[in-house]
Amino acid sequence: MADNRIVLYNFSLKPGHSIGVKGFIPEGCKGFAINLGKDNKNFVLYFNPRLDHVDGDKNRLVLNSLEDGVWGAEQRESFFPFHEGSDTMACFKFEQDKITIQLPCRDPFSFQVRFPIEEISYLSLISLQLKSITLK
Repeated sequence: MADNRIVLYNFSLKPGHSIGVKGFIPEGCKGFAINLGKDNKNFVLYFNPRLDHVDGDKNRLVLNSLEDGVWGAEQRESFFPFHEGSDTMACFKFEQDKITIQLPCRDPFSFQVRFPIEEISYLSLISLQLKSITLK
């Protein structure tokens, strides 16, 4: 992934609240990531749609966590509504034990919270052109 990165710090997303991200997937994009957590070494959610990843993943959504710089086990989803040259959106609802993810044309699904976290205060976007962020 190209190092096209946006980082937001020092906001407070508490359990029961959500964050929505709208962006544009540029032409030639091999994949992008949306990371939610405490800092760049602790992601409660690593959300990584891979359009054409270097390790051979094509049209695969990979979810993971990062705790103290150590990756957890990947969760892979076969549903893939992402395309280069198009707008996309995702909404992430933070609950104490899981993140519920809503994508276009899909029922919500979840990713288990793997380490204790009181609030999400870090968001990074990699290789996605940001259009808007909404906190609810």
